[in-house]
Amino acid sequence: MNEIELLREHLPRQRWYAGDEPPRRLTVVDRQTLREGPPGLLDLLVEADGARYQLVVGLRPLDERPDFLRGRDEAVIGELEGRLAYDAVLDPELGMAVLELVSGEREPAERVRPVGGEQSNNSLVYDERLILKVFRRLHPGRNLDVEVTEALAGAGFEHVAQPLGTLTRRLGGDDYDLAVLQTFLTGGVDGWALALTSLRDLFGVSDTQPVPIITADMSKPPPPVDPADAGGDFAAEAHRLGAITAKMHVGLEKAFGHEPGDSGKWAEEMERTVEGLPRSVDGAALKKVLADLRRLADAGPAIRVHGDYHLGQVLRTDAGWFILDFEGEPDRLHVERRQRFSPLRDVAGMLRSLQYASEVALFERDEDCRNLARAWEARNRQAFLDGYLPVAAESGLLPGLAATRTILHAFELEKAMYELEYERGHRPDWQSIPMAALRRLAAG
Repeated sequence: MNEIELLREHLPRQRWYAGDEPPRRLTVVDRQTLREGPPGLLDLLVEADGARYQLVVGLRPLDERPDFLRGRDEAVIGELEGRLAYDAVLDPELGMAVLELVSGEREPAERVRPVGGEQSNNSLVYDERLILKVFRRLHPGRNLDVEVTEALAGAGFEHVAQPLGTLTRRLGGDDYDLAVLQTFLTGGVDGWALALTSLRDLFGVSDTQPVPIITADMSKPPPPVDPADAGGDFAAEAHRLGAITAKMHVGLEKAFGHEPGDSGKWAEEMERTVEGLPRSVDGAALKKVLADLRRLADAGPAIRVHGDYHLGQVLRTDAGWFILDFEGEPDRLHVERRQRFSPLRDVAGMLRSLQYASEVALFERDEDCRNLARAWEARNRQAFLDGYLPVAAESGLLPGLAATRTILHAFELEKAMYELEYERGHRPDWQSIPMAALRRLAAG
């Protein structure tokens, strides 16, 4: 079997590959030998049905089957150049070679381990001190995560993993970021895990205390159901995260500048999605939300934003909150992810994530906890906004209070519509979460 046939069979077995079937058209557009070996290290850039991918290939003698490949048949490519070819990120020796290459031999290490479960990239952790991310799906120009992280660090924003080195290649007139080395945030817990822990702790309190019924109207203060009674109260962390989020937006504006927000354009783009919503959602009420957005005389500045901001993208360490993964929503086109929006788009994403956490936590409980979950969401939603709004307003990132409310309402609608489309395709059993949000947003 020749090289192209081997790669055509190998790609669909990888989590980072966009398709389920072998590509119809596949070419190797660039190849570089990074190490002669043994073991050898080969870097291949391939184009498969119009998309570009990076394969980091290890090469060992055919009769050698190292332990790290045991039970990992999907990582084996086959016989290539008379040697056994496999995914090099699993090879500790080659992992060290890649570190030397990206860091320019400035960051020595003794141990390396791969990070499991990643969807779009592969990462290696060295001495629990450094993390190297190998990009698999490539786009012309700077990788968004690298570009934004470097820009924020340069603007003095300290709540990102500091970039220590980047491997870039010029191809066809474009630069491609192939890998990036950053500090590894040890001892961190992501916001999603902390939120679910807080909710479970609160539900534990409710097992011994009666819970009054509250209304679904999140615009009114909840009755006296106090999530602060739980030892795992999340509100203080939500407040701190709100302030850090505002500082991130200040850094993004400093690094990339701003332009006047175009509320008419935002409303027009959202309205097209409203047309495809189920009939059970009050589309007329949602269109009124967008009409209010369109009528704004001042939508405030539009800046580069995170683009996929939720509890899973933030990490709480002993040094505070850190923000991760600036690549934007995976289902959006690459050029769309660089567009400027109101910073409230990120705020809406985090508020939607708080509702998701409260709903997912209920999967483990009965409906008796629903009122308490709503109270938790309301408390942490307000705490996040209390941390965010003063810092953002003082920095000139927001319009007036009424316009801020209108824009935030509209971007929560946009996010819920995006979530519904995602759940339809990936997790049909979760459609009820964004559907409940759409009904609530329609009610005002």
